[in-house]
Amino acid sequence: MSTTQSNTQETVEQCEHCDAKTTHRVFVTIITESDSETNAEFSREPYRVTECVQCGTESRQRMNDV
Repeated sequence: MSTTQSNTQETVEQCEHCDAKTTHRVFVTIITESDSETNAEFSREPYRVTECVQCGTESRQRMNDV
C-alpha cells in the first residue's frame, strides 16, 4: 500500500484515547488500497488522517465512502 501526503495542519479535536480535546495534526493522503500491482492506479482513495499531538493516536477516515 502506498501513500502520498499533502500539507499538514493542526487543529483542536476530540481524542477518544485521551478523552479530551487536544491538538491534532491533520492531513489528507492518497492511499492505494490494492496490494496488487495490476490496476493499482484505480484503487487510490483520499483519506483524512488525524494524529493526536499529546498521545500519538492516529485515525484515518476515507473521504469518499460510498
